[in-house]
Amino acid sequence: MRGYWQYSLMPLHAETRALLDLMEAMGAPALDSQEPTLARATRAEMAPPVTEECHEIIEVNAGGVPARLYRPEPSERQPGLLVWFHGGGWVLGDLDSHENICRTLTNRSGHAVLSVAYRLAPEDPFPAGLGDCVEATRWAYAHASELGVDPDLLAVGGDSAGANLAAVVCQIAPAPIAFQMLVYPVADLRFGTDSYVENGDGYFLTSSSMQWFLQHYLSGGQGAPEDPRVSPLLTSDTSIAQCPPTLVITAGYDPLRDEGMQYAARLAAAGVTTSHVHFPGQIHGFFSFPHFLAEARSAQALAAQALVDAFTPLADSPG
Repeated sequence: MRGYWQYSLMPLHAETRALLDLMEAMGAPALDSQEPTLARATRAEMAPPVTEECHEIIEVNAGGVPARLYRPEPSERQPGLLVWFHGGGWVLGDLDSHENICRTLTNRSGHAVLSVAYRLAPEDPFPAGLGDCVEATRWAYAHASELGVDPDLLAVGGDSAGANLAAVVCQIAPAPIAFQMLVYPVADLRFGTDSYVENGDGYFLTSSSMQWFLQHYLSGGQGAPEDPRVSPLLTSDTSIAQCPPTLVITAGYDPLRDEGMQYAARLAAAGVTTSHVHFPGQIHGFFSFPHFLAEARSAQALAAQALVDAFTPLADSPG
């Protein structure tokens, strides 16, 4: 789809350029040149240390799905809950890989976060991971009292493939969801946008890696890029219109830039309260690097405040 080229006119942020240079100097092989198990180990070695404290962290069985609950400092008001689905192309990532993000969102927002360890491809291809996310969301709502959260303050969110899963969960709506947080979501796996050409190589996430992810995700023979459960941008107008208020974060040097923008625009056109925040000088994955990038810290603070802003009116409403 044409019309998004102007968002790449801002130069790549200097801090991000330095981070990419550091990654290149580390000499890690390309994801799509490795087997999934080795790729997971390679990515784990790149993870920054966990440095932020959190009031309470509890391992949880979310309806048969492993999960980790992050609780904020106690306050007079019962917290809401953000159910978080980690990124990693449905192949990589786990509870540990997104520990920093979940701790930060909990601390900055004052609301709880439930991080979900959904099953990964190719060992468990589509729709296994999606099914886990649906079940964990349903379970979280039904067991809100046990989790110490307000069932009326339920949100879902994630980054990249996790944002893809969050968007589909909102379309399925297994529970009343008050808000969704989509950080550079995978929204259209047909690979047909300009940003796949402009940003397909040299900016951390590559177009060939996305093909590698998709191949593993759909290796079970179920689903296809045209399936709305795989590409949430392709769902019906009715499904889009029933989505909850949404925050979409996109990055200028990201192959997924255009589809994220298109998804935000489609939500807004359907009457969904939508905030789209674009970081034109950033790459895919920047949200996960607050130790290196000031704009990652800004984006995380913005996301936490968006959760507060979504939940506060609901918490204040009578009944």
